[in-house]
Amino acid sequence: MGNEEDKSSVWIVSKKEKVWNAIINEDKLSQWYAPGSPWEIPSLNVGEKITFTLIPSVHNNLTEKLPMTLTIENVVTYQELAFRLDSQQILISITLKDESNGTRVTMNSEGFAASLENLKALVEGNKIRNI
Repeated sequence: MGNEEDKSSVWIVSKKEKVWNAIINEDKLSQWYAPGSPWEIPSLNVGEKITFTLIPSVHNNLTEKLPMTLTIENVVTYQELAFRLDSQQILISITLKDESNGTRVTMNSEGFAASLENLKALVEGNKIRNI
């Protein structure tokens, strides 16, 4: 199990249900995670395939769209969504916990701080940064 330092986390002033909706809704995901890059989530079932297409931006070295396939590994409504990046077999887990009249959202690895700050901004009704 990784250390807390190996994770990305943010506290959001909102109920878990609203945060969960921003994590599983394709349109909302496209706003906070790599803004403008579309997601396709046919259904929230273990084994289902998700498609994420990373769009070239000033924040990556892409010259053309990069479609990625992910497989859902775990779904616990209002608690966890976990999926595996098929090409690299990397597991990405997003967990939600009630904390101090809000919700703590944690991803299982570091490097997601900017995306989580955008999730916080979206849910709390603030401006999202283009990352």
